[in-house]
Amino acid sequence: IDVLQQLQEKASVQVTISIPFHDRKLCRMIEPNAPPPQVRYETIARLHEAGIPVGVNVAPLIPGLNDNQVPEILKNAHQAGAQWADTILVRLPGSVAPYFEKQLREALPNRAEAVLARIRRARGGALNDSRFGTRMRGNGPEWESTRQLFQITRNKLGIDSRPPSSARTFRRPGGGRQVSLFQSS
Repeated sequence: IDVLQQLQEKASVQVTISIPFHDRKLCRMIEPNAPPPQVRYETIARLHEAGIPVGVNVAPLIPGLNDNQVPEILKNAHQAGAQWADTILVRLPGSVAPYFEKQLREALPNRAEAVLARIRRARGGALNDSRFGTRMRGNGPEWESTRQLFQITRNKLGIDSRPPSSARTFRRPGGGRQVSLFQSS
């Protein structure tokens, strides 16, 4: 925190904390080596108290597993001091998919197939979509319902959808126009 505070004096600093689960037991089953939800909420509170702009990312959002926890995560993150919130649908590229599937089947054998089926429905039949612009979002009626739950809850709590501008730190070279990588100086 002290380093972030020093950076905040010179430039715009923002921190986003990912919180995929509110339920500690479910978190431990799926992410056995990750910090539990309460530690993540406390981190948001400590950053907020230190004057560091902080937000929450409900991510990865896993249909049929943690989508019902969205309101509780947003409520607790907001109470801890989160100023903005976003969400990202679970991504299962390359070697991540088999590991996730194994972990899911071991932790929740009776729910695994249903969860995997919901991910596939949100991903057009696949477990992953690597296309730029679509890889963080899903599609279909179930995903739309989850997205609406997220947005309604975020709006009800008065949480912004995006972090504050970092204009003090980052300026586009060339007055904001795109600079060519191959342009000679």
